[in-house]
Amino acid sequence: MSKSRFPELLQETCSVSGRRCCSLPKIPETLATAALNRPSTPVKSDHSDWCSVNPALEHEHRSPGEGGGPAMMQALGCRMNLAAVLNGLLVSVVAALLWKYVKLSEHATLLEEELLLTRQSQELSQVRIDYHAALQALQQHGTRMVCTGKMHTDRVCRFDYLCYSTEAEEFIFFHSNASVMLPNLGPRRFQPALLDLSSVEDHNTQYFNFLELPAAALKFMSKPVFVPDVTLILNRFNPDNLMHVFHDDLLPIFYTMGQYSDLDEEARLVFMEGWSEGPHFQLYRLLSSKQPLLKEHLRNFGKLLCFTKSYVGLSKMTTWYQYGFVQPQGPKANILVSGNEIRQFSVFLAEKLNVTVGEQVEKMDEYIVVFSRSVNRLILNEAELILALAQEFQLKVVTVSLEEQSFADIIRVISRASILVSMHGAQLVTSLFLPRGAAVVELFPYAVNPEHYAPYKTLTSLPGMDLQYVAWRNTKEENSVTFPERAWDQGGIAHLEKEEQERILKSSEVPRHLCCRNPEWLFRIYQDTKVDIASLLEALRQGLTSRPGPKRARPSSIVHPGRVREPKCQTSVQATNEAKLTVSWQIPWNLKYLKVREVKYEVWIQEQGENTYMPYILPHQNYTFSENIKPFTTYLVWVRCIFNKTLLGPFADVLMCRT
Repeated sequence: MSKSRFPELLQETCSVSGRRCCSLPKIPETLATAALNRPSTPVKSDHSDWCSVNPALEHEHRSPGEGGGPAMMQALGCRMNLAAVLNGLLVSVVAALLWKYVKLSEHATLLEEELLLTRQSQELSQVRIDYHAALQALQQHGTRMVCTGKMHTDRVCRFDYLCYSTEAEEFIFFHSNASVMLPNLGPRRFQPALLDLSSVEDHNTQYFNFLELPAAALKFMSKPVFVPDVTLILNRFNPDNLMHVFHDDLLPIFYTMGQYSDLDEEARLVFMEGWSEGPHFQLYRLLSSKQPLLKEHLRNFGKLLCFTKSYVGLSKMTTWYQYGFVQPQGPKANILVSGNEIRQFSVFLAEKLNVTVGEQVEKMDEYIVVFSRSVNRLILNEAELILALAQEFQLKVVTVSLEEQSFADIIRVISRASILVSMHGAQLVTSLFLPRGAAVVELFPYAVNPEHYAPYKTLTSLPGMDLQYVAWRNTKEENSVTFPERAWDQGGIAHLEKEEQERILKSSEVPRHLCCRNPEWLFRIYQDTKVDIASLLEALRQGLTSRPGPKRARPSSIVHPGRVREPKCQTSVQATNEAKLTVSWQIPWNLKYLKVREVKYEVWIQEQGENTYMPYILPHQNYTFSENIKPFTTYLVWVRCIFNKTLLGPFADVLMCRT
C-alpha cells in the first residue's frame, strides 16, 4: 500500500452516513513487534463488508427518541469491525516500516563495518583510502602482477591487490577476467619459485610463491583490510648480524627502492621472514618514514590483508660475497657493484643518523680506531696493542664497542679514522664508512686462514672504495684461548665424539668448508687471541702501500671510450697470392673531452666462413695489413678503442672488406 493512499483510504473506511464513527486506535506494542515476524496480508476494500447499514435502520438510528435498539447495536458492531480493520491496516503499515528499518539497519551495519575496516587500513598508514572502491576493484579486477628479470634469482615483481591470509600464512593471487600475470609461468613458477625474497641468491628458505583463488571466493572470506601504502615485501636474511644487515638487507633495499619511483621514503617495508625486530632494527627504520611491519604484526589487522600496490623481492646487484651454501664462501663470481655506489649509500645512511662523514669535514684529526669486543673473540693484550700502534704511526688511538656505544657514535668516529683495526667479525662491515685512503687491518685467530674468509677484503678492493687492506693471522697456538665447553654455536666441541674433538684440537688450519655449522670453524673463530705485536707491525709495514690517512680528493669516475667513428676499409691485390687491407677510423666522440693517459685501438680480422680471427693492438687510427691477407677473399673487420690498457669501448659496426 502506498504511503500517499493511506490517509484517503482511512477516511473512506471510517465514514458512515457522512459522520465519523471511529478514531485511530492505539496499537499494542506486542502487536507491533509481532508484525516483524509475519508478512502483511492484503485487506479487502469492499466497504459494505466492513460496515453494512440498512436504510431503514439508518432512519431508525437517526430517531431522536431512540436511545438504543437494533440500529444502535449495528452501529456499535460497525465501530468494532472498523477498529479491527484499522488494526490490521496499521499492523501492515508498521510491518512494512519495520521491514524497511531492518533493511536500513543491515545497510548501516555494512557501512559501519566498512568504516571500521577503513579505520583499520588507515591505522596502518596516514594514506586515505576509499574502502568501498578498493573492495570493488579487488572483486572486479582481481590481482595484477608484472615482473622484471628472467629467472627467480633476478626477478622483482610489482603487484596490485596482492593479498595475504594471516590464518594460512600464504599470499593469495585473486583471479578475475581482468587479472594480469606476467610472466605467466604456469607450473614453472614452482621450479623452484617465482622469485627470491632475499638478496641471498637461490636459498630455499627465501623462495616466494602465492596461492591462487577466483575473485568470487572473496564472498566467502573475511572482509579484507587494505594496506594503502606502496610496500616493499622482502625477507631479512639474518637481522642479528651486522654484516648480514648491511650486505644482505640495507644496501639491496636502498638500491631496489631506487629502481622504482613510487618506492620513495613514504613506502613501507614489510618483512616476512618471521624474525623479531633484532638489535639493529633502528637501521631499517632509516630507509622509510613509515614504521616497518613484521610478519607477526600482520595478524593484528585481520584475517585477510590486501596490499593495494606492492613490490616483492630484492635486487642482488649490490652484493659482493657468497656465504658457502653451494661452494666454500668467497667473493661472488660476477660482482656488479663498485665502491662509488657503496659510498653513496654510506653517505645517505650517515645523513639519516645526523653524522657528518669524514669526507665532508674540512679539517680532521688523524687517528687509529680499534674495535673492542667484550663477549668473545677478545684481544687479550688490547692495551699493549693500542700503545704499539700509537708509537708506530705516531697517531692517537681510540676504541669503539658495539656493546657500549650507539651506532651513530661509532660511525661518527670511524668515518674520520686513518686505520681501523679489528678481529674478524661482523663489526668490520663498518669499514664502508671509512674515508678514502684509510686502511683496514683484520686480525684472524689461530688456524683460521684469511684467504678463506674475505668479505671485508673484497669490500675494500671494490673499485672506488680506495681503501688499503692488511690481514694478520695468529700463528702461535700458545697465544690462543679456546672454549671447548661452550655451546656449539659459540665454538664448543664437547658435544662431538672424542676422536673428532682430538682431531680439531690437533689441526693447525680449518679446511675449506660449506656454510654454516662446521664445528672446527666455530671452535677456532670464537677463540680469544693474544696479538703478537712484532709480527703485526711487520705485516703493516709490508702491506700498507702508502701512509694511511684520509684523502680529500675524490677519484675521477671511470669513463669508458665510445665507439670509433667512420670506420672504413680499402683493399688492393698485389699479385695472385698477395693482397693488402687498409683499415681507418676516427677517434671516439667522447675522447676530445677526456684526459686519458694512453689510447690504443683493437682490430679483429676474420676471414669469412672461418671460426678464428687475428687480433691486433694498434696505436694509430689507420693501418695496412698484408700478412695473411689473401686475394679475392672477403674479410670481416671489427675496431674498438681502449683507454689506459683496461677500459674497453664497444666495437663499431662490422666492416665487410673484399680484396
